[in-house]
Amino acid sequence: MARVSLTPPRTLLLRLAEWYSRRTYGKVLDPARALAHNPRVLRGDLRFEQSVARWNRLDPDLKALAVMASAASIGCSWCMDFGYWENAGRGMDPRKLHDVPVWRGSDAYTPAERDVMEYAEAMTATPPTVDDDLAERLRTRLGEPAFVELTAMVAVENLRSRINAALGLTSQGFKDSCDLPDAGRGSAAGAVAD
Repeated sequence: MARVSLTPPRTLLLRLAEWYSRRTYGKVLDPARALAHNPRVLRGDLRFEQSVARWNRLDPDLKALAVMASAASIGCSWCMDFGYWENAGRGMDPRKLHDVPVWRGSDAYTPAERDVMEYAEAMTATPPTVDDDLAERLRTRLGEPAFVELTAMVAVENLRSRINAALGLTSQGFKDSCDLPDAGRGSAAGAVAD
């Protein structure tokens, strides 16, 4: 249960955010409702997310796996739910999305994808546990611009997931609205939507 009301004062900014959210995602995002209790925080978050959306040096699938591995490490069910919906909608392999919480035991991932998820988890740990060998493998494989973007994306997801988890925001059912069959995915599929 959310730790703040999801019915904040109906400011012009909130009404605009709701309109955009419904148009883009089909529903109003709970994080926007929660942040709307402080319009300056909401406005700053919206501007920041618009900027982040323009980053394009890192492969979108690697970015998605890094974000979701970080969210899974923190335990943000809202981010896992939305991440599944967002990335399945753009055509990413649903098995890779389902298996993020159990990626070490899954054969769905390439060595590069495994390194990205290991890096995301290491960055998310408190304190961070990134080692030089892993960072060098990624820097060499991705190039410095993409490696910097990967690092920034994991940090951004830490911000998102920690805010959502601390405010008690949970899954909004985005995964349930995907047009993908859930045939026989077992416990990994359930872990994403919980």
